Amino acid sequence: MLFESLSATDVLFILGIILGILGFIITIWLDRDLLALLIFPFFLIYDLFSKDEEDDDSNWSEIPTNLVSDDISEERGDPIEDSNSPMREISIKNKNDDAIKIVVGVSLTLITTFVFAVVILWAVSTIGGTILGLNPPQALVTWEDEYRDITGINSVEYLDGTGVTLCIVDSGINIEHPDLANINLIGWKDVINTIQTPYDDDGHGTAMAGIIVADGGLNGVSKNVDLLIAKAIDDTGSGTDDGIAEAVNWCTTEGADIISLSLGGAQGFGSSIITTDTLETAVENAIENGVYVVAAAGNDGGENDDGDVSSPGSVDDVICVGGITRLGNLWVGSSEGDNNGNIWPPKLPRNDPDKKPEIVAPGHEVPVLVFNAESWWGWSSGTSASTAWVSGALALFLEEYPEYQRNSNSDSSKVEEIKELISLNSQMKESQNQHDDKFGYGILRIDLLIESIDNSSDGNAVSKNYKHKENAKNNIFDIFQMERRMTASVPPDNSANAIE
Repeated sequence: MLFESLSATDVLFILGIILGILGFIITIWLDRDLLALLIFPFFLIYDLFSKDEEDDDSNWSEIPTNLVSDDISEERGDPIEDSNSPMREISIKNKNDDAIKIVVGVSLTLITTFVFAVVILWAVSTIGGTILGLNPPQALVTWEDEYRDITGINSVEYLDGTGVTLCIVDSGINIEHPDLANINLIGWKDVINTIQTPYDDDGHGTAMAGIIVADGGLNGVSKNVDLLIAKAIDDTGSGTDDGIAEAVNWCTTEGADIISLSLGGAQGFGSSIITTDTLETAVENAIENGVYVVAAAGNDGGENDDGDVSSPGSVDDVICVGGITRLGNLWVGSSEGDNNGNIWPPKLPRNDPDKKPEIVAPGHEVPVLVFNAESWWGWSSGTSASTAWVSGALALFLEEYPEYQRNSNSDSSKVEEIKELISLNSQMKESQNQHDDKFGYGILRIDLLIESIDNSSDGNAVSKNYKHKENAKNNIFDIFQMERRMTASVPPDNSANAIE
């Protein structure tokens, strides 16, 4: 027989090579976790043989001496008086038993491997992998690409945020998501529960982080930034001003170039004059240290609008972000800014380039990372998503022009200069020629923002690129006013929904 010449070790070695090749192919194509399923039968067989070998060793001393002597004599070629000795019978029986075990083990392993491979390959080829959560639905991929076109991200694909430190203050991050396997997470702080390892018990933080650094099913805006995560939002989606302020201060201390705040609340008393709000104070301190702070305008637009953007987006030098749809129109839930001032509570009128919101970005059905039974991916609507999008895009600008990054001598001057650039190089809607209380200075166009630096002079001059801006106006609105199928209605604010 074939197996008579092979030991159990030889068979397991050959089997390991076969499984290794199959496992490697499937691992590369799908997910390395599947390799464990493929080699599980191998370990079962190995354990079986190991026990058998241990039993054989332990029982060897119990074999009668005369049987050992006869077997040794046979190996030397010495004549054996009894060719039908008990030792010979035991040896033949053991060989037959081993052969049977090997045949059964190999057969079971190969059958198991084949079944796994057939099932997996069928799922991938016939359903596009969605049943196993291997790929996001095509609709999400399409929506993401549309938003990347609108905001100019696709025009600067050579940038990925390398060398820029970005801090997200939110509900945390779930690094178990497959799209977050390659992130550069350099710092973590939990002001809610003081847990030392990253987690997310709400999901909002993971969704926002994915917009910026996803690398897999979805394509983050600046996937290679150095990421700081501060958890200041609890499992109910709420946080305190003091807790968020602590997180903002931590981001500043840890060297963040950008702080992304996909959150908002009531403005503090005396805002724009002398604030009494601890969060607004922390944000102002960050800006004074050269940090770019990006915050959400809020999601109370329409009939429920309270008349102004949320705090801390209301702080003068904060980049406050409203939301748009994939058609380039204002998202209905995006909050309106009040830029005329109040007598009571006292608030001075806002002036360019600090009128609110400063900019609008993707805010309706934005592809995000989720955790649920249906999929790893879904969509969210709200200015939270808009904020994350702008934060990631700003990282691309800082990568291209590192002189605008924060350093030991930084103050608010670079922040003010960037805000001026934004006000002059964003994509205004048709017939718009100045700031709009809902549409801001226009749609984020990171390509125009990058092109706006006049490198022919001192490298720091701000130039309004009329040619590029006018051409973009004529092109982008012609493109995005075309009829598109809308597959879902406007969801609740900051919702995260899976697509089946």
